[in-house]
Amino acid sequence: MAGAAGFLGSHLCDRLIERGEHVVGIDNLLTGRLENVAHLFGHERFSFQHHNVSDYVHVAGPVDAILHFASPASPADFVRMPIQILKVGSLGTHHLLGMAKEKKARFFLASTSEVYGDPEVHPQPEDYWGHVNPVGPRGVYDEAKRFAEAMTMAYHRFHAVDVRIVRIFNTFGPRMRPDDGRAVSNFLVQALQGRPITVYGDGSQTRSFCYVDDEVRGFLSLLDSSHVGPVNIGNPAEYSIRQLAELAVEVTGSRSEIVNEPLPVDDPSRRQPDITLANSLFHWQPEVDLRTGLTRTADYFREVLAGGG
Repeated sequence: MAGAAGFLGSHLCDRLIERGEHVVGIDNLLTGRLENVAHLFGHERFSFQHHNVSDYVHVAGPVDAILHFASPASPADFVRMPIQILKVGSLGTHHLLGMAKEKKARFFLASTSEVYGDPEVHPQPEDYWGHVNPVGPRGVYDEAKRFAEAMTMAYHRFHAVDVRIVRIFNTFGPRMRPDDGRAVSNFLVQALQGRPITVYGDGSQTRSFCYVDDEVRGFLSLLDSSHVGPVNIGNPAEYSIRQLAELAVEVTGSRSEIVNEPLPVDDPSRRQPDITLANSLFHWQPEVDLRTGLTRTADYFREVLAGGG
């Protein structure tokens, strides 16, 4: 499991352990946090390697599946660590696919809705090729994931590696970094601290937010299926960023005011998954609504900000 100490990776480790799997977690802790997997230390079916998958990767013994969730993934990271993002999408994917080929293991790539860029088709189905600016600041992540998908399919076609590709839409929940720069964490932390809530642009741009438990359930459904992908996993309920900010104020009971800041370059105007394929393949659809998920996430951030997480 590459990216095991990250937000999504750590939740996926939990579910894999719960269902009886042995998990080798790998993370260089660039954006992952040991606290996310500390509760698994000492578990007989979990081990951890502090390692950067952009360097050669080795795991002793047989391996059934390799899950590639290693990469900084928030807009703030695109500016802070662009080279690392490009490396893990290219070199990291190459190294892990090489291990999958050697071990005859299934390879699971965590791709992203960012491959659709600022979409001209709405909602976005898997057969839409996207509208991406390859030289813009977001391009380091968008193109890293597009390349990772291409390399994954090359190994599938040329080396007959068994692969799965998931395209992840905006996901939120406990274990997000408070300072990761994403809308949910920004708004909830600002609201809890009584600071102004910063909405970029006029807030009319839309996103679709999936609670982490639903997202991970979708991952495992795809992993266990026979479908290569790509498959969209995300919540099709579409909200404007302004609506999200207002809901963050409500669920925290905050008195924070909402203020507007300039819109970042290449910020997508709309983002919504078409989940017809996931629903038809394995009857997946999200179950946790946005208000419930935000309330749970706000409780987590309260604990973190109080020094308890």
